[in-house]
Amino acid sequence: MEPRNQTDVSEFLLLGLTKDPELQSILFCLFLLMYLVTILGNLLVILAVSSDSHLHTPMFFFLSNLSFTDICLSTAMIPKMLVNIQTQNQSISYTGCITQVCFVLVFLCFENFLLAVMAYDRYVAICHPLRYTVIMNPCLCGLLILLPLYVSILDALLHSLMVLQLSFCTDLEIPHFFCELAQVIKLACSDSFINTFLANFMASTLSGISLFGIIFSYAKILSSLLGMPSTVRNYKAFSTCGSHLLVVSLFYGTGLGVYISSAVTDSSRKTSVASVMYTVVPQLMNPFIYSLRNRDMKEALRKIIR
Repeated sequence: MEPRNQTDVSEFLLLGLTKDPELQSILFCLFLLMYLVTILGNLLVILAVSSDSHLHTPMFFFLSNLSFTDICLSTAMIPKMLVNIQTQNQSISYTGCITQVCFVLVFLCFENFLLAVMAYDRYVAICHPLRYTVIMNPCLCGLLILLPLYVSILDALLHSLMVLQLSFCTDLEIPHFFCELAQVIKLACSDSFINTFLANFMASTLSGISLFGIIFSYAKILSSLLGMPSTVRNYKAFSTCGSHLLVVSLFYGTGLGVYISSAVTDSSRKTSVASVMYTVVPQLMNPFIYSLRNRDMKEALRKIIR
């Protein structure tokens, strides 16, 4: 294949999840519905937290940031897919593709850190309840949001700038419904070893740090609960952690499933279908998980609906 410099590349082709016209119509309706539910559900969570003074606590502050991140992550991917299906045009501009790579990385990485921050918040609330308001002060809460966001932006910019250094061949088809970093790197004709190594290293490191924080926090929580004599307090503690554990399991479980499926199968199409599970489904389910399992959130939502 004839290599082409990045300045000569005008567009990529997003092949999507299927080539069947009938299935594309079904996918359009399905993803449109999922996107609208995701936006509406997360907006309701943000509105409930901002309008109810009882929810002006660190836990719900982090939850509203998680909802905002879910909205941004879904918006970075799904609308372009819907437009391509509707117009029967698979193209995405070179600039648009790199921009999409950058934004998807920012919000995926930020959500990864947010889950660890929320686990730390639960650890402080359960293990140090009397000092909770002192430890989780507004300054620390702001720092726990701004620092992960700063790291996420740096990580995304690093990968995006590395992609800009690559040269691409004439075959610019991405077997995916959005510009995923790994798929874009595979299209390069120039040496992409550093890009691949950096992508795997940063993903493993950042995910590992967050997972370690989550596991450490819940190990401390479990140790503290075992020392509590009251079964009522144990139940309340588990109920406050249950929603977060479900979200963590959904986010990391689906991500791990995609990684295993990509390692087991050589089919890029199957991998792209599996990736829906960690790029779309968790963002759709998060509002329902938190609203259905939290009494304060349900009450706030009832007030808004009324």
